[in-house]
Amino acid sequence: MALLVIASCQLMVVLDITIVNIALPHIQSALHFSTTSLAWVVNAYTLTFGGLLLLGGRTGDILGRRRVFMFGVVLFAVASLLGGLAQNPGELLAARALQGVGGAIASPTALSLVSTTFKEGPERNRAFGVFAAVSAGGGAIGLLMGGILVEWLNWRWVLFVNVPIGALIVLATPRYIRESERHPGHFDIAGALTSTVGMVLLVYGFIRAAQEGWRDALTLASFAAAVVVLAGFVLIERRSRQPITPLHMFADRNRAGTYGIMLCLAAAIFGMFFFLTLFVQDVLGFSPLQAGLAFLPVSAVIAIGAGLASRFLPRFGPKPFMVTGAILAAAGLSWLTLTDVDSTYAGSILGPMLVFSLGMGMEFVSLTLMALSNVAPREAGAASGLLNATQQVGGSLGLSILVTTFGTASTDEAHQQIPRFLAQATPLERLRFQRTGQLPKPFSDEILTAGASAAFVVAAIFTALAALIAVFAIQVRASDLERLQGQTGMPPG
Repeated sequence: MALLVIASCQLMVVLDITIVNIALPHIQSALHFSTTSLAWVVNAYTLTFGGLLLLGGRTGDILGRRRVFMFGVVLFAVASLLGGLAQNPGELLAARALQGVGGAIASPTALSLVSTTFKEGPERNRAFGVFAAVSAGGGAIGLLMGGILVEWLNWRWVLFVNVPIGALIVLATPRYIRESERHPGHFDIAGALTSTVGMVLLVYGFIRAAQEGWRDALTLASFAAAVVVLAGFVLIERRSRQPITPLHMFADRNRAGTYGIMLCLAAAIFGMFFFLTLFVQDVLGFSPLQAGLAFLPVSAVIAIGAGLASRFLPRFGPKPFMVTGAILAAAGLSWLTLTDVDSTYAGSILGPMLVFSLGMGMEFVSLTLMALSNVAPREAGAASGLLNATQQVGGSLGLSILVTTFGTASTDEAHQQIPRFLAQATPLERLRFQRTGQLPKPFSDEILTAGASAAFVVAAIFTALAALIAVFAIQVRASDLERLQGQTGMPPG
C-alpha cells in the first residue's frame, strides 16, 4: 500500500506533462490563446517544476519527507482544480505554474520515501523498479487518458482528474507511510528563485520575439534581465554553504556533457510533441482520442530502445548509445521536416516518430548512468536531480526557441497565403476575414504546416548538437564503466 501511494503520486506528476498536450488545441480555442502563447501552457508547468525540483528534495530532507510529500500533493491538487476552473489564459497559466511548484515538492520527496520505507536489498530494488516503470509509462498513460477525457468530457478534465487522485493520496499517506528522520540543512531559496526567474525571463524573451519581433523593447529587456538574474544565480551558488545546484558537478567533462546532451534532447522532444499534437488534430483532423492513440507507439519504441541499451551497455559502454541515439533522433526530426498539408499519419508521421523514439530510448538509459559517473554516494541524489531539472528546463527553453522559429516561418507563410485567399474569396468570405482575421482551413493549414516544418529543422539541429557533444565530450574509461555497473546492478560486460 505504501508503494501504491508513492507510485500514484509519481504517476500523477509525470502524466500531467503529457496529458495536457492532447488538450492544447481545445484549450487554445476555448481561452483564445495564439499558437505562440500556447507554449506557456506547457512551459509554466515545466519551468517551475524543473527550477524548484532540487529545492523540493532538500525541503523533504530538512522538514520531514512525509510531511512535505503531503503538502506537495495538496498543492498540486488545488492548483489542478484552479486550472480546470480557469476562465482566461492568465488564470490557467498561474494554475499551471502552481502545479509545477507542487510537483517539484512531491516528486523528489516520493523517490526519497522509497528508500526510507523499504528495506535495503531485493525489497527496495523491486520498489525502485515499480517507481521507474511508473515514471517511464506515465507519459503514455497521460496521452491516452488525455484523449479519453477531452473526447468524452472536455479539456478541463485533464486537470480535474488530479483532484480525486490527490485527495486519496493525502488520506492514505498517514496510514501507510511513516515520517522520515529530519536532517539539519540550509534552504538555498535565493538560488532556486533566481534560477527559475532567470529561465522564465529567457523563455519569455523568445516567445515575445515570436510575437513582436527581435527589435521589440520588451523582448530586449527580457533577455537583458535574464542575463543579469542568471549571472546572480551563479554568484549565489558559488558562495552558498549548501547550494541548490552544486556547480562543481559540471567540472567532470562526462557529467557536463551529459547535462548538455539532455538539454538539447529535451528541447527536441518537447517541441516534437507540441507541434505534432497541433498538426494531427488541426490539419489531419484527428479527434483527441485518435491523437492520444497516435502517440502511443512513441512510448512503446522508447521502451524498446531503453531495453536494448540496458542489455548491451555493459558490453559496449554508454558512449555508442549516446551517439547513435542522438543520430537516430536527428534523422527522425529531419524526416519530419518534409511534412506538408498532404501528409498522412501512416505515410509521413509514424515512421519519423518511431526512428526518433528508438534513439531517445537509447539516450535515456545512457544519460542516467553517465549523470552518476564519478559521483560520491552522498551527492548521487543531487546529480540525478540535476539531470531531471535539466530535462525540464531544457524542454521549456527549447520549446520557446522552436515557437519563435514557428512564429517567424508561419508569419512569412501567411504573407503568401493571404493574397492567394483574397484573390479567390467571395465578398462574404472577405468580410468574415476582416472581422475575425482568420483564414479558411486550407490556408490556415498551410501556415501551421510551414511553421511546424521550420520548427522541426531547428529541433533536428538540437539533436545533431547532442550527437556532437556525445562524440567529443564523453570519455568513459573501463574503470568508470565498472563503477556504473556496480551502481546500477548491471552484470559485468
